[in-house]
Amino acid sequence: MGKGCIKATKYFLFLFNLLFFILGAVILGFGLWVLLDYTSFLAVLQSSSSALRVGSYILLGVGSVTMLMGFLGCLGAVNEVKCLLGLYFTCLLLILIAQITAGVLIYLQRDGLKAEIAEAIHHMIVSYDSPESQEKSFGATWDYIQRTMKCCGWKGPSNWTENLIIKNSSVLLYPCSCHQRMENDTMPETGFCEEVNPYSSGCVASVETWLYSNLGLIFGVCIGVAVIEVLGMVLSMCLCKNVEQEDYSKVPRF
Repeated sequence: MGKGCIKATKYFLFLFNLLFFILGAVILGFGLWVLLDYTSFLAVLQSSSSALRVGSYILLGVGSVTMLMGFLGCLGAVNEVKCLLGLYFTCLLLILIAQITAGVLIYLQRDGLKAEIAEAIHHMIVSYDSPESQEKSFGATWDYIQRTMKCCGWKGPSNWTENLIIKNSSVLLYPCSCHQRMENDTMPETGFCEEVNPYSSGCVASVETWLYSNLGLIFGVCIGVAVIEVLGMVLSMCLCKNVEQEDYSKVPRF
């Protein structure tokens, strides 16, 4: 391989690693958001679902490793250090295998995961407006979901009959967020209300509709990430094979 090709490969690999460093920062930030933002829907789910809770910690680990890998790859590419390029290739290979394994496991366990999410939502509906819900803003989160998705309950409005406050009420109550609002509607947006005209569909249908409508985009992003990883592996091996000899003096000393 000519010197010009080696130089081009080196700087392409540097750009790939810079992208990986940014991607790792995004993944790390998303994991922190899930753990620390108690008003997010994912935070509501992970508080009751052990799998999603563990998943948020995995996001933190993956984000940290990806940032470290991008940093090492940048050093290896710019300074042409074989050991760093080999370490970068190995990390990319392990991450690619982990992604494929995770995708297969999610597909095989999709029914169990769906049931676990439904159980988490059921627990939240039953305890809605309880001190625990108010403390972590879970009630406000669920109100926001029902208003924006124009749905009521998980499978339908009948889910709310299991709520502890509604069970003990002598009048028919629904969350105010279930109400099909008209223009200039003065009904409150949170808490329980009487004379509610609830949405007939549950939020599970809205979530599934959103997933199906964005399935192509989700698959496209996953395939795009995999292609970038494979290209990074190919470039790192090409550069590693064309480095004439190991020179550790090129490694920056801190």
